[in-house]
Amino acid sequence: MGAFLIDLLKVLIGFVLGAVAGFFLARNYMKKYMKKNPPINEQMVKAMMSQMGRTPSQKQVNQVMKMMNKNMN
Repeated sequence: MGAFLIDLLKVLIGFVLGAVAGFFLARNYMKKYMKKNPPINEQMVKAMMSQMGRTPSQKQVNQVMKMMNKNMN
């Protein structure tokens, strides 16, 4: 009975370690992917602002892009 519990504990520890390692690997991969392929660009920001009835200046677009990049890191 004691050997079974030890084996079960080893399996559970293996699952937990695998899940933690998988989480960090996936997180790292997604950070690299988002940095390489940002979900939004300047043209999209300009289009969104003009749809809201604002005429965006380049300064406003740059501020939004800076905020987006800050939140990505």
